Amino acid sequence: MKRPAWDWRLTDLADVPQHGRTVFSCFSCGGGSTMGYKLAGYTVLGNVEIDPQMMRIYQRNHNPRFPFLMPIQDFKSIPDAELPPELYDLDILDGSPPCSVFSTAGDREDKWGGEYAFREGQAVQRLDDLFFDFLDVAAKLRPRVVVAENVRGMMIGKARGFVSLVLSRFRELGYRPQLFLLNSATMGVPQKRERLFFIAAREDQPFPPLRLKFNEPPVLYGEIRSGEGPPINSSSKTYQRWQKRRPQDLNIGDVTEREEGKISNFNTILLKDQKVANTLASSSVFLRTDQPRHISNTDAIRIQTFPADYDFMDANVQYVCGMSVPPLMMRRIAEQINVQWFGGNASKSKDDTNQAN
Repeated sequence: MKRPAWDWRLTDLADVPQHGRTVFSCFSCGGGSTMGYKLAGYTVLGNVEIDPQMMRIYQRNHNPRFPFLMPIQDFKSIPDAELPPELYDLDILDGSPPCSVFSTAGDREDKWGGEYAFREGQAVQRLDDLFFDFLDVAAKLRPRVVVAENVRGMMIGKARGFVSLVLSRFRELGYRPQLFLLNSATMGVPQKRERLFFIAAREDQPFPPLRLKFNEPPVLYGEIRSGEGPPINSSSKTYQRWQKRRPQDLNIGDVTEREEGKISNFNTILLKDQKVANTLASSSVFLRTDQPRHISNTDAIRIQTFPADYDFMDANVQYVCGMSVPPLMMRRIAEQINVQWFGGNASKSKDDTNQAN
């Protein structure tokens, strides 16, 4: 029988038909977007990543031709003559500017304008400036298309003004931006992950408006569940929350009263076999409803549609997955850009055509 699309391997990429379109990825992390483009037949030339650990993992799994380990501000300041000429002939510039200041969890407005290290070991940056640093890269490289992914929180409350500024900046640079709020659960991903995508075509490209509508059947947690995760510490607050919430048979979308603080209880999520998993965040605590255990690493990999043979090296599996775009989500988007704008056909990878071993 056919393997489902979420059950794939990096080795499958060798069987994906190539159409020659090129991509360069900023804020690449573990390469979720990179893998999506590759599954759709694109050639990903390289990446920019600030985190040394994430760059090591990216290079191990993706072997980029042009890797840049540096802040995006340093990359955009590299003299034009010192960059590879291939980067000035890109079909797509891709990026996922860090977005925690726009998250719907916590007092997000209090963080705007502040300087933070996104994680230990990284440079301190103003996170809400990074989107405009990314657009400066677009102004420098002038790709045919720019794709930027961010959190749904950018469309809520005061953050909508930030979105307007981003759209205006796209237009100033000579791009026609479109905005899409997409749910990965409609795209064959075993996860209800809502993300905002800015997709902009350069003004000289005679493309019609892009249409993105996906209606694939939901993939329930019970379909991808595998292995045993670590047990919940019976003396922890997490165990108390598991006991409290489990008998009430709550929907995984429900949020209980946050008695122990906004972060801890908000990020404790119980998964049911008959439901689609919630958004896998790098810091969320995913528990199984029917047993006092965390989810397994295999669960996290499948929920995020990472390949089964991905080498996480010394990194936490959930952190790498949670910080990345689900590859299958980006694959669906990239396929439509190729079909609707670049005049190609949707590629088929090994997971669509081969029999399971």
